[in-house]
Amino acid sequence: MAKEKFERTKPHVNIGTIGHVDHGKTTLTAAITMTLAEAGGATAKAYDEIDGAPEEKARGITISTAHVEYETENRHYAHVDCPGHADYVKNMITGAAQ
Repeated sequence: MAKEKFERTKPHVNIGTIGHVDHGKTTLTAAITMTLAEAGGATAKAYDEIDGAPEEKARGITISTAHVEYETENRHYAHVDCPGHADYVKNMITGAAQ
């Protein structure tokens, strides 16, 4: 069976949440998906689904990046929720700039 050809009908926007540790980056990401899920533009993701690794749950912090997709009436979004530790942020900014 052949794959269907993917056709993008909306402009694509990349979003990243970065900031200090415990300043609500993952909480914001979860809130966006919950809000847009009510409008049918996303699959709701709870905080613990985004920070799903056992180490993240045990320590209460984000260790790895999480990728979430959602859309509004006019755009499609790819959202990267980044860890807040200085080394992670530095590496993420360096990688994004390349």
